[in-house]
Amino acid sequence: MKLPRKVVLGLIGYDGHPEEILRPLADFPDVELAAVADAGSDARAIESTLRNQFARKARRYADYREMLNREHLDCVAICNHNGGRAQAILTCAERKLNLIAEKPFALNRGDLDSVIRAVETHRIHAGMLLPMRFDPPYLAMKQIVESGEIGEVGQIDAQKSYQLDTRPDWQKHTATYGSTILWIGIHMIDLMSFTSGRRFTQAASFQGHVAFPELGDMQNVTATVFRLDNGGTATLRMDYLRPASVKGHGDDRLRLAGSKGIVEYREETGVTVLGPSGKRVVNGLPPAGSVFADFLRSTYLGEKPALSWQEIVRANQWTMAAQEASESGRVIAIR
Repeated sequence: MKLPRKVVLGLIGYDGHPEEILRPLADFPDVELAAVADAGSDARAIESTLRNQFARKARRYADYREMLNREHLDCVAICNHNGGRAQAILTCAERKLNLIAEKPFALNRGDLDSVIRAVETHRIHAGMLLPMRFDPPYLAMKQIVESGEIGEVGQIDAQKSYQLDTRPDWQKHTATYGSTILWIGIHMIDLMSFTSGRRFTQAASFQGHVAFPELGDMQNVTATVFRLDNGGTATLRMDYLRPASVKGHGDDRLRLAGSKGIVEYREETGVTVLGPSGKRVVNGLPPAGSVFADFLRSTYLGEKPALSWQEIVRANQWTMAAQEASESGRVIAIR
């Protein structure tokens, strides 16, 4: 990708998925990773990140505020732990720095509203790491819905099931993790709307912790039900109970049932469609995209983003409503 000028980038933290920023840097010769800030990341995350050639060559800071004071940056990628993300976004926004951040933007409604207000007040470009909507199966599902092949979507079912593996310490504490709905639920909440074209109007949720005392505060089972804007329903179930003996870290599934048919994605079967003429497997999926490339194109080339600011705001607000529903035990209306 050729940009009109050099873009000087800083990285705050190595928690979550900094590889979404670091991995494609070789494809962006006009982006210079000038500095990185540890931002409290643990030793394993630091070691893993600094294996990347671009991160290894960048100037390194312990405190991201010092990095922002010393460096002349155009853009910041924010990948610190969930509890510190809202403040990092606010700090960058106040300096009028474009940013792309890990999700979620915040762990409570007040901080989320402050982040949204800061981005819009300072008129910066802000992206979020929702890379799954750039994956070929979900792009194909979106195209199938938009073609009218399965009609109007009235029921959505989604699943995320992960192996537990070894969890970093920040994920074991509510103050730094938030919740499993906030951390991984936002991926599928975004995908359910992205592929179906539907929006959410109400949410009800439960989440809890079964066995595995070493997880601390981290929930390993969740269930959320949404009402769709056309009167339909959507369900999302998530767990960290996938056995380590099974091949593959995760088992993501998405099923959209419409008035004319059903489209479904599972890794072992691919994208399949059930319609009036029977069942078919969808071949020739669209090419994969990149959430970071999409952010750069929209920010510095003026192209229409595949992941817009409005969609980022909605994904955060819908996920926050699901979290509030789990905390309150009530059905939460989504504004």
